[in-house]
Amino acid sequence: MFNVFRERKFRTPAKVIQLLSTVLLLSLVGLAGCGDGEEKAPDVSGVKIDLKTYRFDQDLAAIDTNNVGGALTQLHQKYPDFLNFYLDTLMGFGILGNYSNDNPALSQAFRPYLLHKDYRGLFDTVNKHYPDTKDIDEQLTKGFKYLKHYIPTTPEPKVVYMITWLGNWAAITYENILGIGLDMFLGPQYPYYKSRNIPDYMGNKLTKEYIPVAVFRAIYQDKAPFIMENRNLLDMMIQRGKELYFLAKVLPFVPEHVRLAYTPGQQEWCQQNEGQIYNFFVQQNLLYDNNWQKILRYVNDGPTSAGMAAESPGNTGSWLGLQIVKAYMSNHTEMSLEQLMKEQKDPQRFLQESRYKPK
Repeated sequence: MFNVFRERKFRTPAKVIQLLSTVLLLSLVGLAGCGDGEEKAPDVSGVKIDLKTYRFDQDLAAIDTNNVGGALTQLHQKYPDFLNFYLDTLMGFGILGNYSNDNPALSQAFRPYLLHKDYRGLFDTVNKHYPDTKDIDEQLTKGFKYLKHYIPTTPEPKVVYMITWLGNWAAITYENILGIGLDMFLGPQYPYYKSRNIPDYMGNKLTKEYIPVAVFRAIYQDKAPFIMENRNLLDMMIQRGKELYFLAKVLPFVPEHVRLAYTPGQQEWCQQNEGQIYNFFVQQNLLYDNNWQKILRYVNDGPTSAGMAAESPGNTGSWLGLQIVKAYMSNHTEMSLEQLMKEQKDPQRFLQESRYKPK
């Protein structure tokens, strides 16, 4: 199955006196006040992960442009289950496994790409930012340890670092391959993102620290694709909330604002205005609205949330969905992460059973 994410410690500030006076009650009756600290991450030190990673981007940059066909033949031996997918499905060169230098798709399309000064410069820029991927490999290994803890049957993918010519392919899954487009993580100040019409509000997703989030979002969306057709806003909020809850479980070592693709200030704004966010959706009769052109902006990235304060971030519906899912799981401690991902309960019933009470 081919899935792509083109592109996301839940703890809100609480007064010490309030925390001391309520924590015992919350633990006894199972109330789910949103914004309370999440449970401690499990010990996964005993989980064994053997993650294999490959620098396909560097192998591609090293191709002998005087014998592209022969170089691709050798690359196919190293990447038999990825090369043709990359060349044809992902990049659209239409080489179709014909590595003859006489193939027009190779000589007139692919080879000029390799020789173009802008793309040679992109290869160099990626290599400068990522001379190696040891620290990323370590984070991914930790994430897979948590994922294996929660879902033991999860296979370990083959991780392929690639370059996508700024095609906005951040992380993809293809069969048992996990592709990571390093050219989509060069920092928000990288000048050529604007030429690809990537808006400024996406800047938090263009950083190195976001790579594990992009990866595990792609993995989640492969297992539980986001559905918007014939769904109301509450349904979409809960879908996104489950995704963010999943990320919190498998990436507890990644700061919450990074998982949300927020700045720390945007995260704080949501925490301080939780009740107002929920009331906005209620008062505007949006929760059960299924006009996706009207509501989709609240569960996708954006510069702000339409109708809310100017300092509000985009995607506030997803953030609120996370709070609902956290409340639901607090009241359904018998439910596993995998069961939550497969849960298809009516969204109104899900909200009711969460006993969510915004602050």
